[in-house]
Amino acid sequence: MVCFLNWGCVDGASAVKVATFSKVEDAVNFHIYYGQTFKVIKNALDGHSYLLLQNNSRIASRTKYCTSRIKSFIVPLSNYSVDTDSFPVSFLELLGLLESLKGITSNTVASQCVLKLYEGGQIEMFNKTDEQKLAQFAAHFTSDTDQQPACNFAQFAPSSEDTALQRAEWIKFMGAFANAEARANQVYSAVKENYLCLANITKTRTSFKPIVAWMQYSNGVWVFTKEAYKLKYVEDAGGENVDASINKNTYNVSDPDDIEELHAILCTVEVVIDETLTYDPINYTVSTFLQNLNVEDHSCFSFLANTSLWRYDKRIQNNTTHDWFDGAVSQPQLVLADLIEVLFPTGNYTTTYFRNLAKEEGPSNIVSAMCDRDTSTAMEPTIVACG
Repeated sequence: MVCFLNWGCVDGASAVKVATFSKVEDAVNFHIYYGQTFKVIKNALDGHSYLLLQNNSRIASRTKYCTSRIKSFIVPLSNYSVDTDSFPVSFLELLGLLESLKGITSNTVASQCVLKLYEGGQIEMFNKTDEQKLAQFAAHFTSDTDQQPACNFAQFAPSSEDTALQRAEWIKFMGAFANAEARANQVYSAVKENYLCLANITKTRTSFKPIVAWMQYSNGVWVFTKEAYKLKYVEDAGGENVDASINKNTYNVSDPDDIEELHAILCTVEVVIDETLTYDPINYTVSTFLQNLNVEDHSCFSFLANTSLWRYDKRIQNNTTHDWFDGAVSQPQLVLADLIEVLFPTGNYTTTYFRNLAKEEGPSNIVSAMCDRDTSTAMEPTIVACG
């Protein structure tokens, strides 16, 4: 007899063992628990639990849960689909799970290899509202934080975490569905070790810490964006975020007082990261930024004088999909390396996600022809030289 925590017991479990374990070290919004022939992933965001039953155990054919709180899956998954709107498919590549990916809801993905498989007919695209099609997959993963009623839906939400490493550790969540814990552990350990090595090097710097402002323009208003993981990136890279004591956070460009105050703040900043949304990133230039700023005298802006105005849309697909929301989530060590170069430029490092708007650097478009690896094998994380 096997008992599932507080959910009751099932007779007739075989002696098949769960082979490898993943321990969640940093992420706070999911946890994994292991039994002899099953595992449980608890989603701390909404209290939902996923009961993963080993396919070669007797309980797998006898047990099925589909309630408002508990869903069961047979693992490793025979196939799966993903809601590709804002879904970081790079986790699947690092785990080597692309061959089992059989359905996507759109081709707005920042992965050349997923595009290649889709264009080659190995992955099918379907409407996310097609319930009959969705039901055909062993699991359907979505980053939508709203409650999903379908029995095979699983919520994958690394963006809910507050730090880059917490977000990257969600590879263990996905690995559990594929019995790929060993690979997930290996990748996360490599990513975390590289990230911490880079962060530790910045702590030895004796020079001043550049002040960084993440800011965004929309409908005539500028705001300083203060998402926790972005602020932590700056700190780990050896910089300081724009004064957190600034009480005012929105600045209307049509208000002279607002413009004057924004102008004064920007005169204290060494690095600006412009997050303004645009449907035409190729033609979003430093002139666009200055036009949106509506400031005639910008002579005191050191970030312009020192050509340190940046955007994180260097890698895009079809002008709409940013790899910042995909590959950058699973490999934060590359983002940190980028930011270290942004804050302390050497000229010897080519950034992956950030493009220099002040130097008129444009974005690069992701296309399927860029996929030059065997998609049946796992993609290796990129480890940055450190030390």
